[in-house]
Amino acid sequence: MPAIRSRHLCSVAAALVLTVAAPATAATADSATALREVLFVGNNWDGTATVLKSSGDFAKVGEINVVPDKAQRIAEINADPIKWIYYTAIRNEVGQGHDQYVDDMYSTPDGKSVVVSRPSFADVVSIDLATDKINWRFPVAGYRADHMAVSPDGTRVAVSASTANKVQVLDINTGKELGEFATGDKPHENVFTNGGKYIWNMAIGEVTTSLDDPAWDWTKGDRHITVVDATTYKTVKTIDMRDRLDAIGLKDFSDAVRPAAFTPDWSKMYFQVSFFNGFLEYDIATDKITRVKTLPANPATSTDRTTWLLDSRHHGISMSPDGTKLCVAGTMDNYATVVDRATLQEGPLVTASTPYWATVSGDGKDCIISESGADQVTAIDFATGQKVLSVPVGDHPQRVRLGHVLADWTGPTS
Repeated sequence: MPAIRSRHLCSVAAALVLTVAAPATAATADSATALREVLFVGNNWDGTATVLKSSGDFAKVGEINVVPDKAQRIAEINADPIKWIYYTAIRNEVGQGHDQYVDDMYSTPDGKSVVVSRPSFADVVSIDLATDKINWRFPVAGYRADHMAVSPDGTRVAVSASTANKVQVLDINTGKELGEFATGDKPHENVFTNGGKYIWNMAIGEVTTSLDDPAWDWTKGDRHITVVDATTYKTVKTIDMRDRLDAIGLKDFSDAVRPAAFTPDWSKMYFQVSFFNGFLEYDIATDKITRVKTLPANPATSTDRTTWLLDSRHHGISMSPDGTKLCVAGTMDNYATVVDRATLQEGPLVTASTPYWATVSGDGKDCIISESGADQVTAIDFATGQKVLSVPVGDHPQRVRLGHVLADWTGPTS
């Protein structure tokens, strides 16, 4: 297969959405169709999404209730013993004692709706931004919905059905399933690459057991990257990092690929793995890991792996639009830092409370991290590595995505 060029997972879908519907001004478009760029922040335990300005002061624009059908969904779960078992397990394990109401979200090209994956309800829904009512609902295969990705033209979303070991691709406007493909165990992140020609999926395996010692790594399941043709959904290539890690002597490293970032020329991928405070560089053309960067360990962080959140040590990585800087969320070490991509030298360690995601602001100047332990998002300047500001959001923010709403939108009106 020709070399597959990829871009970072956090900003690629957002950047591509911008090409679908560029913001219009009042002077050039009717107010009913003019769009404004925003950041959607998914507050997983709240069941809300906070909508912020995409750059500058990141002021709050509005808020969305992503579980308007909560009572109906819970009644259905309570009536089905198997669904109830999974729902309870998700709450007690992945959710740390909380329901998981929003994992991922993308706006539709017209800025009138937001499409949300809801882990506890094992579905994807489209929510009308004017009314907070559901346009359509798609129950995923199995019992849990996870990360999504949006196609470059904004017409499709790919969602990981994590307990069914597959990815399902939906029409963003109708919720109709267009295709699906098998993955490794517990599919996680998805990304459309090469202008929408391919979809990459990273399967992370089992992350809720206490068998976290490297000697028990084999119990975590089949973890590999699946690359498929985004038209036929046929597998083009699988990449098992186990062989690549072993080849450079990292036999004790987990091969569970967590968040990743890709260079603008699609030639390299920078990825995190379970239990590691740092990241690795992968050359796509040569199919080799080329560099490893270990980041500082917080002395206050427990060395007991079983205490780390879902096998994470660091979870969240993004890249500046020019490809020169990486931004890394040091989740269990309670900091974030900007890293020079050429030298892999980290900048200041910006204190943060369980940062769980990293993306890029609308103007490309800042890295945006979600601080799930402090219920806020924080902007860090790519140029200086210094904190710019923090903005309060809802309970337990996780995924942060760029998107659009209508220019005059400030929240549901009914």
